[in-house]
Amino acid sequence: MSTYSNKRPRGAVSFLDINEVENQPGQTASLRRSHFFARMQADIHSVLDRDPAARSILEVILCYPGLHAVWGHRLSHWLWTHRLKLLARWVSQLARGFTGIEIHPGATIGPQFFIDHGMGVVIGETTEIGSGVTLYHGVTLGGTSLNKGKRHPTLEDNVVVGAGAKVLGAITVGANSRIGANAVVVKSVPPNSVVVGVPGQVVVRSKPRSSAAPDLDHGRLPDTIGDTLAALIVHVERLEQRLNGSEPPAPAVHAREAGLWHGEDFSI
Repeated sequence: MSTYSNKRPRGAVSFLDINEVENQPGQTASLRRSHFFARMQADIHSVLDRDPAARSILEVILCYPGLHAVWGHRLSHWLWTHRLKLLARWVSQLARGFTGIEIHPGATIGPQFFIDHGMGVVIGETTEIGSGVTLYHGVTLGGTSLNKGKRHPTLEDNVVVGAGAKVLGAITVGANSRIGANAVVVKSVPPNSVVVGVPGQVVVRSKPRSSAAPDLDHGRLPDTIGDTLAALIVHVERLEQRLNGSEPPAPAVHAREAGLWHGEDFSI
């Protein structure tokens, strides 16, 4: 079993980091306040940048439970790291009741973290999240061990996790990767990858993304099972042709054309 380390993924920032910066010698009260409000402003703009339905700052502040959950976590994490753990758990439970999003105060979450819709999201104690990560509703970042050490995932910078996906265990999802809706990920994922299916099948991008914008194009996901079946059908047809010495009869199910399967008697 792995041993949990307090080392944070690149870009990870919490209220503790802000407190350490603000308490440096020479910091004025005005400068400390500016750090605090800069953090809140960055959280707000992460929503505006990634949700086209967000029309104004006021709407984001009042109507986005994902933002409320992030702010609640930043407070509870600060309490957790200052050994006020019971109070931290109480604050996190309050946030859970108000938002439907459960984030353990021990989780380490970086800047520009966005939870869209959010209901049913669960983030475990030893989860580590980098900068610019996006989660959708129903996502679980869960543990697979009774070990009190590191047992939850690490998401590196700019990872996007689709609705209903489960990322389980002390694994790492590499930077700039996208996990498709309802995928179940139990093994580490290289950077610049797309994961689909149950269990998750990893497709490494042939070219790294050139855009710095979050990869939110959920309609573009590989169909690893469909493509495999299509290749098998073509292979079987060729084998039949070689055995019969002639063209094989038309199969009941044809390989996909334009993304569609066709068959005379084909139902699911």
